[in-house]
Amino acid sequence: MTFSILPPMPIYELIGILGFALYVTNYSLLTTRCLSSDCLAYFCINLVAASCVLLGLMASFNLASALLQIFWVAMSLVGILVRLKRRGASAPV
Repeated sequence: MTFSILPPMPIYELIGILGFALYVTNYSLLTTRCLSSDCLAYFCINLVAASCVLLGLMASFNLASALLQIFWVAMSLVGILVRLKRRGASAPV
């Protein structure tokens, strides 16, 4: 009898689909101007979406997709840090 620490593969696929849904929702909110690309929430949603899709790739790995998601995670983190730094700099002393 063998035990695995990893959850069954369908869970990874569901997480990947959640990431897709977040990407589509984020883009739709941006397109309809319900969300601004300069807003912190935009980058947070992108970060979660990319992370979910990256986890979803564990079900069926694809190097090009993984590299793309790693790029989106990195750019989202940069976007979050820039906005937090701006917010801290503009705070009254």
